[in-house]
Amino acid sequence: MELKMRPKRSLASELVDHLRRQIESGALAPGDRIPTERELVEGSGVSRTVVREAIARLTAEGLLEPRQGSGVFVTEPRTTAFHVSHGEFDDLVEVRRLLELRLAVEIEMAGLAARRRSEADVAEMRVLIQRIALDVATTGDGSAADEALHGVIARASGNRYFGRFLEFLEMGLVPRRGLLRQSAEDDGAYTARVHEEHVALVDAIARRDVDGAREAVRRHLEHARARLEDFLARGDASADPA
Repeated sequence: MELKMRPKRSLASELVDHLRRQIESGALAPGDRIPTERELVEGSGVSRTVVREAIARLTAEGLLEPRQGSGVFVTEPRTTAFHVSHGEFDDLVEVRRLLELRLAVEIEMAGLAARRRSEADVAEMRVLIQRIALDVATTGDGSAADEALHGVIARASGNRYFGRFLEFLEMGLVPRRGLLRQSAEDDGAYTARVHEEHVALVDAIARRDVDGAREAVRRHLEHARARLEDFLARGDASADPA
């Protein structure tokens, strides 16, 4: 197997993509044993650690099945059509793709929340905005409260599937501050801007401004995506060190 790894991306993710393509194309069919760990190391030029991580990801996705003493085999196709593994949440390129999915989903979710929200929903959103600011000030990480805020907006939409969808993705679509850590000055400006965007979004929902809520969440998520794109363009996304 000859596999050239592209720079500035997790080597494990590259290997995952390569093996997934082999499986989806039928080159590796259900029941086939994939190349051994040694063969994958020699063929791709990566370490055993990278190979093991890639196999673990595909196993978590249900595409591979390790068998004690026999090797690793391709499984029968799963009936579920959509799955995101934990490893994909730790890869900035994959997070960018997931953020695009989140953008499509949350624009409509915000519009419905503006139409259907209760006063209690709005009050809870405002409390969570303050909690995000407090958590960032005290611990440097407001992601838990951020997730909760988007969860309340999902609930306010009146459509339980929005909330279940976000839970299914385990809210990995909230960009992790640690992955995008820059200077303290830049982080401070970023935090202030996120706070303003959250306030604008909740204000629009409170006014029952459907179009305003959709536009507010679009600006909010486009800003996050732009920051991530800038981070990737500068080459700050670290490759797998193994």
